[in-house]
Amino acid sequence: MIKEWTIIILLGLGALFILLASVGLLRLPDIYMRMHATTKVPTLGIMLMLASLCIYFTSALTILKSILIITFIFLTIPVATHMIGRSAHLMNTKKWKNTGRDDLEKAQEKEKQKTS
Repeated sequence: MIKEWTIIILLGLGALFILLASVGLLRLPDIYMRMHATTKVPTLGIMLMLASLCIYFTSALTILKSILIITFIFLTIPVATHMIGRSAHLMNTKKWKNTGRDDLEKAQEKEKQKTS
């Protein structure tokens, strides 16, 4: 009984986090904020869903596959997000009007001043 309720709670929370990520994707104003919504929150949602899978199917092979999937997700999503953000910055993608600071832009300006 406790096992089933744990699985239900983990699946529900995972689905909720993925739903929140999709809402964030629609509601946030620029690409940089949308990257946060589409990387951090779904990663947690996927991890919770795979944890419920491990609880339901207790075979060693299923647990190993779930751990490998979680590891792959944690290794690839930050790299992909960094590359998307960097390419968006290099393409001078419009930022939100209330963006407070841009450290990469400041570093590029300093580099230009050194070479001039």
